[in-house]
Formats: sequence, structure tokens, C-alpha cells
Amino acid sequence: MIGTPDELLVAALGFCLYTYLGYPTLLKLVGSLRRAPRRTAPPAEWPTISITIPVHNEAEVIAGTLERILELDYPAERRQILVVSDASSDGTDKIVSGLADRGVELLRLPERRGKTAAENAARAHLRGTIIVNTDASVRIALQALKPLVAAFADPTVGVASGRDVSVARVGAEANAGESTYVGYEMWVRDLETRVSGIVGASGCLYAIRAELHRQLVPEDLSRDFGAALLARRRGYRAVSVPEAICFVPRGASLRQEYRRKVRTMARGLRTLWWLRGLLDPLRWGLFAWMLASHKLCRWLVPWALLGAVAALAALAAGEGWGWSRGALAGLVAVAVVGAAGWWWPEGERPPGLLALAAYLFAGNVAALHAWLLALLRARTAVWEPTRRSAVHLG
Repeated sequence: MIGTPDELLVAALGFCLYTYLGYPTLLKLVGSLRRAPRRTAPPAEWPTISITIPVHNEAEVIAGTLERILELDYPAERRQILVVSDASSDGTDKIVSGLADRGVELLRLPERRGKTAAENAARAHLRGTIIVNTDASVRIALQALKPLVAAFADPTVGVASGRDVSVARVGAEANAGESTYVGYEMWVRDLETRVSGIVGASGCLYAIRAELHRQLVPEDLSRDFGAALLARRRGYRAVSVPEAICFVPRGASLRQEYRRKVRTMARGLRTLWWLRGLLDPLRWGLFAWMLASHKLCRWLVPWALLGAVAALAALAAGEGWGWSRGALAGLVAVAVVGAAGWWWPEGERPPGLLALAAYLFAGNVAALHAWLLALLRARTAVWEPTRRSAVHLG
């Protein structure tokens, strides 16, 4: 039982340290005690795959995205490309239809209902035994598809997730905070793959067995997060495939990233509630611990930080200028710096450490915002796609 400000402070900081340092350290320890997974050989005959791209008003980037997908190293005769237009109104559909003679198919939804609804509607039109899901705003490495699909040669694998690489336009400003966090996330997924399997796939690029993809997912939930959980519930693992690289351009501004994070986390919280049975350690063992540590604990960190601030304020009220007031002043200074970077002019990136402070600040405030939306059951099904700068890969 936490009764004093000192105890609250220790508990709050200990929770944060466990979430970001303790959990991956324990994963590494557990993984070192397990036999390294054997590499699966490529299949003698590549399976038929369906590549799905849900879009809404992506006329600026969709042509480049589809040209890139058509160039991917995979047998063209064993590949279906389906663009699902969520009632686009900016010419996206016309661009996609212009590539019909090259094997690109268009499924237009007459009414805008959101990304998950678009993915649900596509299920009846998919012919592949493996479904590859990606976004219009990213670029897949030319050699990424075969390693991603080869993961399914292991019969225990139900979902294979690509490796996100955060990039900027050539010559554009880089967001150090975002790229650092993405790199950390990919490292944790590698550790999870070694232990038991990842607890959430990358929405930018992941593949799933068709029989798993056919399950209906409620429109206000996240299919990419839910895919790994639904696979586990059916007895499959979800794995990270380091060779399946997907280049993800950074958002035009931190405020744009904030809106994306709020939407993603709110949908993630609702998805976790929907599949909350997987948090039962008596039934799901290590996976339940990993799911709680990776997802739930991260989403609870902002509340722990608020607890730490409250504890410091209580301690500072009872003493002169001491360590607690100094620490409280430091936290306030970080928040002010983060807020300053967050409100940097639209289309520009704050420099250096200011970008990192702003990214961390925005991420924690976004989590609090997402909790409120999830608890109030505010709908986030209809999404405004993150408008990212184009990627130039040469």
C-alpha cells in the first residue's frame, strides 16, 4: 500500500524504469536461456499473396506507392494488389484505375467508414493465402516481401511484421525523437520474437495468414495490433522480420504526430480491452506478461509521471529549497521545453534535444488524451491519414 509521498515517488519512478529498461532487460535474459530459432528455408514455390492498401484521399502519393509495389521482388503471377478506397474524393480512384492493366485492382467504398472498415470490406476480394497489409504513405524495400512471406514456412507463425525505419526526405530536417523511439521499438520486437513472439504488428507493413485475416474486427479497433493477439488466441505466434524493411517518412509536424498517436493509442486501448483475456498469465503465461509490459505499462507511464509530479509537489511543500523542489523545477523545465518544441511552426522541426524533449512530451500528453477518448468511448473509426513527406530512396 502506497501511503507517503516518498513511497508514491519511488513506485512511480520504478514503474517507468521497469517499463522502458527493466522489461527489455528481462526479455534479453529470458531470450538468452532459449535456443535461437532456426532460419526457415525459402519455400520451393512462393505462395499467392494479396497486398492490400486502404486509402483515403492519397492522390499525392498513391502513384509512387503503387509503382514501388509493382517493382517489389516477388513473382508477379503470384501477387494480387488491391487498393481499398474509403470514399476518396480527390482523384485517388482515377489514378489507381489507370494502373488496372498492370494488375492493380480498386475496391471503392461508397461511404467513408474508416480504415478497419475498409480492411473488413476487402476480405471477400482477397485471393492470396498470405495477406500483406501496408499504407499509402510508406515505401517498402525492394527485397522485403520474400523474407516477410518466408517466415510462414514455420507453421507456428501466423503474423510476420516488417521492420520500420524512420526516414526524412532527402535534405529535410530529421526528428531525432521519433527516429530514436522507432529504433527502440524495433529492438524490443526483436527481443520478443526470440522469447515468445511480438504483441503487436507494424501497421506500415505486416503479413498474416488468410484464415486469420478473415475474422471481422470491430470498426473502432486496430486490426494491426489485434492481428498479433488474434493469432496468439488461435495458437500462432507473431514475429518480427528484420529483413522486411519498410521506410516510414516522418510527419510534417509534431502536432500531426500527436494527432496520430492519440488516434492509435485510443484504438489500441479499445483493442486490448476487446481481447483482455490474453492478459491472464495463468492461461497465456509469458505472452500475458509481455502484453501487459509492452502495451499496458507504456500506456500507463504518463499516469505514473503525474503521480511522480504530485509526490514531488507534496515533498516540496514541506521543505525549503531541497532536492524535491529542484527535481520538480527540473520536470517543469522539461515540460516547458517540450511544449515549446511541440508548438514549433507547422512544417518545421525543432532542432536537436528540443525535438527529443518535444517528442517525449507530446507522446505522454497524447497517451493521457487517448485514455480519455477510450474511457469516454469517443469514436475514432474514421481516420485522417497522416500526411507524410514523400520518401526519395533513389
